[in-house]
Amino acid sequence: MILLQKPHKVQGGFSLLEILVAFSIMAISIGMLLSIFSSGLRNASVSEEYTAAVQVAEAMIARPGTEVPLQQGQSAGVVDDKYRWELAVAPFELPTTETIDTRTIPAQLFMVTAAVSWEEGGGNERRFELSELKLTTNADAKP
Repeated sequence: MILLQKPHKVQGGFSLLEILVAFSIMAISIGMLLSIFSSGLRNASVSEEYTAAVQVAEAMIARPGTEVPLQQGQSAGVVDDKYRWELAVAPFELPTTETIDTRTIPAQLFMVTAAVSWEEGGGNERRFELSELKLTTNADAKP
């Protein structure tokens, strides 16, 4: 007679070591994903602030020659209690090697520069500057 032995049952679960390794990999992955998302949100916030600063600078540059006379000078102010702007208007001279009598030229170039600055949450100051040349007739220009 042949005696048949029953095979031992093999347990089909995970060992404690395998579970610890899996949890460690998951924790590291979640940490990296959270870091990526937080830096993405921070970059979106900075981008939004730069967009607002560009809009303020463009609005300030558009004023001389349209809303106010195009004349040499400086002005400053604050928009939305956050963005400080400075506007400078100065005559622009073309670099030439010849002497030109500017009284005979019927137009005058002005360099209009708008600088906008604001503070971030961390106390860092950011600054954006935009410049544009504007042309006016000598009769309109007030040096």
